[in-house]
Amino acid sequence: MSITQFKRYTVTSALPYANGPIHIGHMAGVYIPADIYVRYLRSMERDVMFIGGSDEHGVPVTIRAEQEGVTVQAVIDRYHEMIKKSFEDFGISLDVYSRTSREVHHETASGFFKTLYEKGIFDEIVTDQYYDQEKNTFLADRYIQGTCPNCGNPDAYGDQCERCGTSLSPDELINPRSRLSNTALIKKPTKHWYLPLDKYQSELESWIKSHENDWKPNVFGQCMSWINQGLHARSMTRDLNWGIPVPLPDAEGKVLYVWFDAPIGYISATKEYFAEKAEQDSNCSPDDWKKYWQSKDSKLVHFIGKDNIVFHCVIFPLILKLHGDYILPDNVPANEFMNLENNKISTSRNWAVWLHEYMLDFPDKQDVLRYVLTANAPDTKDSDFTWKDFQTRNNSELAGNLGNFVRRPIALTHKHFAGQVPPRADLQTVDLELVEELKTFPDKIAEAIEQFKFREALALVMELSRLGNQYIQKTEPWTLFKQDPENSLPRIGTILNLGNQIIANLAIVCEPFLPNTSLKIKQMLNVEKLLWADAGGIDLVKPGQRINQEEILFDKIEDSAVEAQLQKLENTKKANEMASKTAEPMKSEIVFDDFVKIDIRVATIKAAEKVKKSNKLLKLTLDTGLDVRTVLSGIAKYYNPEEIIGLQVCLVANLAPRPMMGEVSHGMVLLAEDKDGTLKFVRPETLVSNGSTVQ
Repeated sequence: MSITQFKRYTVTSALPYANGPIHIGHMAGVYIPADIYVRYLRSMERDVMFIGGSDEHGVPVTIRAEQEGVTVQAVIDRYHEMIKKSFEDFGISLDVYSRTSREVHHETASGFFKTLYEKGIFDEIVTDQYYDQEKNTFLADRYIQGTCPNCGNPDAYGDQCERCGTSLSPDELINPRSRLSNTALIKKPTKHWYLPLDKYQSELESWIKSHENDWKPNVFGQCMSWINQGLHARSMTRDLNWGIPVPLPDAEGKVLYVWFDAPIGYISATKEYFAEKAEQDSNCSPDDWKKYWQSKDSKLVHFIGKDNIVFHCVIFPLILKLHGDYILPDNVPANEFMNLENNKISTSRNWAVWLHEYMLDFPDKQDVLRYVLTANAPDTKDSDFTWKDFQTRNNSELAGNLGNFVRRPIALTHKHFAGQVPPRADLQTVDLELVEELKTFPDKIAEAIEQFKFREALALVMELSRLGNQYIQKTEPWTLFKQDPENSLPRIGTILNLGNQIIANLAIVCEPFLPNTSLKIKQMLNVEKLLWADAGGIDLVKPGQRINQEEILFDKIEDSAVEAQLQKLENTKKANEMASKTAEPMKSEIVFDDFVKIDIRVATIKAAEKVKKSNKLLKLTLDTGLDVRTVLSGIAKYYNPEEIIGLQVCLVANLAPRPMMGEVSHGMVLLAEDKDGTLKFVRPETLVSNGSTVQ
């Protein structure tokens, strides 16, 4: 079906785990593409619901709570609000942003499970599951780590390898271990309810193959890979104390599998939206949610990352089909992953550009990030975000192309026509060619958007801006005025009229991609409502209409702003290196009598100088309270001589003298090596008398 054959659209964006902030990988993979599509549909005056929410039952949220030493509720409350605010501040135009901890979701997910249970869909199976003896608990898949059999990643999870995207079961991991205690695991028997995917393989295969020509190749390929490997029954319950309790009498201590309940969150969020709307609008019914989920004239589209393909293309569609009352997804335009400065984005390693931090550093540049992440989208393969590319695209493409073009006709309209749109006179060949080419852009951009080729669509928007720049450059209204100020105004008026029409067209077609920019352009043109149906026309701003002064759409991004971001990443890299460095093994055990032979005293550095022919040693003159002596210390790499004079340090005073570099070193200054290899003096906390003993 083409896009015009659907009466309404149900668009979902993947539910992020409420265990941390949103980063640019999430935005590039899911939320910006979904927002582009929805904004386009609204401009087409389609009936669309844009649904999102926080996934608050995943094991990652319980792990975060354990790491922080707080309750799970505290974690999900904090990060739900943070994520919700980030989306609002950035301008993701969700109709509803809910959360899976709400009662409406618990009721909806439990209802789904009971319906399938009463239909006899599930297989009740007792199996041996991994058990952590130290923590005295069964482990959900995400609490199990081991080596991925596919790519060798040593930290793959029990349900999926995040490095290669392969869906796994804990039994497939090599050397599985507990994430709670980092110990090896045993197995114990436990009962769970399984969705028998293998029984429905033929139906799923036929349904997936029916989408071969309209699903993205990476999505279709991953689905067929699953099918070709052969589907297996998958447990829809877990042994956990956090989540939606399994609604059966013999299921104490068990909850619904997060990938059973989370996608149902799209449905419960829609229910929540219409329940609240019905309270405010008598023309709305709480049951209106059904139109978006149970009517065959509604189109369901899931925007997700590639790690969620199997759940949205195999498991959730089967759950919907087996329930019997719901439509299946028409498309699942999943993206690949975005890397950061040639390294995989990692929440645990803090290797990310966090959305809320970006908004603090670049508070007026939401559209710049939208543009860069779309122009470099990981639509069919992984892509890489770099701060230098961010700067170049802003300065060259946004400021130099789009911003430069929009400024020129508006500025010239104020210069020559007192800010009123001039009328058109007879059109010349260059004008007619422009008008004909302008007509082609809306359909080409729309076609790319409808095929979820957002990078291609954005390139066409920028091509339209280049077309405008080329037209102004060809016609040179400033030259015409210079040559004949009195008689050139009708021709200049025609050029500027068409220039302003192109700007108005840009306001329409760039709105899905650059909504803030579109709004600014409309304000400059003094127009309010422009819809996609208007695009391609040359009467969007009327002759005589007063327009506002031009304003700068995109400031240049200076090198200093980029350098600050790169330094932040460099600091993160150093912190990760320090965190990963382990302490040296302990030396051989000694007895107390050996230790008391060491005489450690406090001494003051009276003089310090570099040792000739040595890059490592400094010659220190120390007042020990007993004598003044010379000690050579390998600290030249870490301290300048002049900065340490007057410091009190700790000295092994009874170490036998040792000849070094033509000097005699009488003792050893105590140093501590930091994780990054830096040596620091071991010093008394406060000033003490020279010669004081260290006990």
